[in-house]
Amino acid sequence: MAGIFWHLGAWSTEEPKILGPMDHAFWLGSVIFDGARAIRGTVPDLDLHCQRAVRSARNMRMQPTMTPEQIEELCKEGVRRMPADAELYIRPMFFVRKGLGAAQPDPASTEFILAIYDAPLPPPTGFSAIAAPFRRPAPDQAPTDAKASALYPNSARATGWAQERGFDLSVVLDPEGNVAEFGSANLMMVKDGVVMTPAANGTFLAGITRARIISLLRGAGREVRECTVTTGMLETADEIFSTGNYAKVQPCIRYGDHDMQPGPIAAEARRLYFDFAETARIIPRA
Repeated sequence: MAGIFWHLGAWSTEEPKILGPMDHAFWLGSVIFDGARAIRGTVPDLDLHCQRAVRSARNMRMQPTMTPEQIEELCKEGVRRMPADAELYIRPMFFVRKGLGAAQPDPASTEFILAIYDAPLPPPTGFSAIAAPFRRPAPDQAPTDAKASALYPNSARATGWAQERGFDLSVVLDPEGNVAEFGSANLMMVKDGVVMTPAANGTFLAGITRARIISLLRGAGREVRECTVTTGMLETADEIFSTGNYAKVQPCIRYGDHDMQPGPIAAEARRLYFDFAETARIIPRA
């Protein structure tokens, strides 16, 4: 895929080879990342993604080497280096080279790297999902207050479990057995015209796109509840859809044995989001 990378003050079209077996990030996973989007010249909520990257680094006991504002400007510069009509993934990352003793990262060895690369938006054709027998960790069990790379293998094995059974995505539960999220995105459901999404309880990443969709739907007059969601509620939902940075809004067209049609509220959420995205345009239309 076409992409550009920034590390140690320089841009490159080749992936920098930056880690070795003795580096703390390679050995013990001291890596955080964030994911933003550039969509044909728009960069919706880029500032919030950059702020979260720095916050995640601090929560992982790193010492961020760039401010959110510096990261944001660097991301915009990188987007301008790519074709104006490109659909891009923007991934700022902090990682730690050295450790203090066997396990603790050395904050002073924190480095920053930025990757911006082609990643076409998936069409809103829908996906299937099933609840997997895996749970998100509680805040006292893992660094759930950071977008830490180490958290993602658990979600990946949940989605792998679902795919082995003929589904596209998993639904992952929280430590109490209630719905937390999809394996790779936040979850929303609709019943009798009311939108419901699992209340943020510290066990999953309550995403930036999730918050944006909640705000946009409420602004359009929709009732949105952040509440406890159970797998039983999903089985009787009128609509289920995902929200996340990579695919934005995608309808669920099968949950377990229940076939569903893409619904009007998911379509409205997607339309509202892309209308909002135009307000974050940094590259003029041709």
